[in-house]
Amino acid sequence: MPGAKMRILFLCTGNSCRSQMAEALARSIKGDAIEAYSAGTEPKGIDPRAVTVMKEIGIDMSGHRSKHVDEFAGMEFDFVITLCGGAAETCPFFPGKTKVVHRGFDDPPELAKAAASEEEALFHYRRVRDEIRSFIEQMPRSIQRDDISFKVE
Repeated sequence: MPGAKMRILFLCTGNSCRSQMAEALARSIKGDAIEAYSAGTEPKGIDPRAVTVMKEIGIDMSGHRSKHVDEFAGMEFDFVITLCGGAAETCPFFPGKTKVVHRGFDDPPELAKAAASEEEALFHYRRVRDEIRSFIEQMPRSIQRDDISFKVE
């Protein structure tokens, strides 16, 4: 139906960082065209550094919570976008017209483990946030191409 929003679920393993940022960015940047959700296959709580770097660009995620993908059982999506390899490998079946696509991004918490300072740790979060923002800004074109199953370098 014309004017209907595209319904998208961003899926990661923990629903703590990348998928939360993607949901928040999609709602902020493309809220007129996208109805965004996020979930995890093994939710583990919101990453405070993700909240920090999103706040830097004017998006408040402090009220977000990690959700298990099962909370969306029975809900129809146009796209389920997996943002990490673990979620891509364990993504549940989505019935109907749902198209599952993979668009991997580096894992900021994993990269931050080797950081020598908090500022260096936040650098990784900011870089991934900005890569996700660029991906969201190019939607829906960025998810309707045939070659989207690649990893951001």
